[in-house]
Amino acid sequence: MCKHRPVAMTDRELADRFPSGDDEIVRAVYGRFGGPVYTVAMSILGDSGRAADVVQATFVNAWQAAHRFDPSRELGPWLYTIARRQAIDAYRRERRSEPTDPRELDLVEPPPSLEQAWEVWQVRLALDQLPAEERDVVRLSWFDGLAHPEIAERLGVPLGTVKSRSFRAHKRLATLLAHVRDANQTAVSGVSTDISRHDDPGGSR
Repeated sequence: MCKHRPVAMTDRELADRFPSGDDEIVRAVYGRFGGPVYTVAMSILGDSGRAADVVQATFVNAWQAAHRFDPSRELGPWLYTIARRQAIDAYRRERRSEPTDPRELDLVEPPPSLEQAWEVWQVRLALDQLPAEERDVVRLSWFDGLAHPEIAERLGVPLGTVKSRSFRAHKRLATLLAHVRDANQTAVSGVSTDISRHDDPGGSR
């Protein structure tokens, strides 16, 4: 008798079915996003054991909040935001366990270099998801510092084409990087990073 093999699902299908909390879907989500979530945790903690703990905590929290997840959202960025919050909490807990002036506890934050590493990784991930022609325009503009007329000359396309590609690219990036913006706003406002204390961790924004 042939063993049943689960049918591979797209990211969109996983997002659509994730709110059901079905065990098979949760396993499929872990298989798809476990690696990137681990990378997010490592970028902040720099320790494989603690990063692995954060991965487990991330998916436990995500599973508990599954019924509140808005399937119109992208599942990956939502998970990465949870992982970042869990990793920052883990970092703060470790710092709090070290002898220190109690007055400094509320000021504990991950080193800027770790925060920057996470954000740079997110930007690169988002750039990789752009169509090639839009990605070329963004790279020439951001990294090479070229103006639109110079990009048009470099690519051999009309200036209007460069402008329209740039507009579409930045619109896509605004969506792809919304979780980074939300995470920064959370850090600035001082909102708790414990997802279990949020009324709607998976709701629309």
